[in-house]
Amino acid sequence: MRHEYYSYTKEELLKFPKIPLICMADNASVFKKMAEQMVEEIVKHNEAGEKTVFICPVGPVGQYPYFVDMVNEQNINLKNVWFINMDEYLDDNKKWVSKEHPLSFRGFMDRTVYTKIKQELVMPENQRVFPDPENLTYIPELIEKLGGVDICFGGIGINGHVAFNEADPSLTGEEFLAQKTRILPISPETRAANAIGDFNGALEDMPHYCVTIGIYEISHARKIRLGCFRNWHRAVVRRAAYGEPTAEFPVSLLQSHPDITLTFTDFVAARED
Repeated sequence: MRHEYYSYTKEELLKFPKIPLICMADNASVFKKMAEQMVEEIVKHNEAGEKTVFICPVGPVGQYPYFVDMVNEQNINLKNVWFINMDEYLDDNKKWVSKEHPLSFRGFMDRTVYTKIKQELVMPENQRVFPDPENLTYIPELIEKLGGVDICFGGIGINGHVAFNEADPSLTGEEFLAQKTRILPISPETRAANAIGDFNGALEDMPHYCVTIGIYEISHARKIRLGCFRNWHRAVVRRAAYGEPTAEFPVSLLQSHPDITLTFTDFVAARED
């Protein structure tokens, strides 16, 4: 069966989406907008004397250099900010890969975010949170204690996953949305796409397992801001915006979220190069 939405022009794509869409000129525009959204939320909460709680991805990552520069240049205090990272790769024993592993999300955040921000501004280490395969209840309990997540930032995988919430057509939408932080195997298509995008195609060395926050935590964030910019995101964006909600393509289950946007580039909006 051929799906008509995959052939939509930019104009058709933007006409009646089930998720609000924002099309921008290029990758830099998408990443800068995401960084600006992060800063605006933090500044607003700082001025009100409130904490800021984000769910943050490592993929997309282009927002972080802009964010670091804005924080340092504007002297934005992050002491009352919580970054809850979406996920992390696990080794075959289902333990965190080491921070020195080239794919480690913990290592990435240390190298490119936390050590780049002025130390008098950066949040304490206990507010830089990753899902822990040995303490799976910590993040859901932390989010409840903090009063919820202000914004979940993220991207979309080739099979529609957000974080590592892999597609599972055996579940109903309601069952899928009930899933919280957990360990799970990474699907073959995700391993292949990530090997191409992040590991120079070294498929045999890609981890087989991950720990991820659940789609439950994501779907209960007050705002969701997704960004897409890769060539295969052309199909992903179209299915996210026009496909039926199904656990076979998890991001589609977020279509009913009250405050979600999907931002992408003119390149993604085009049907072909």
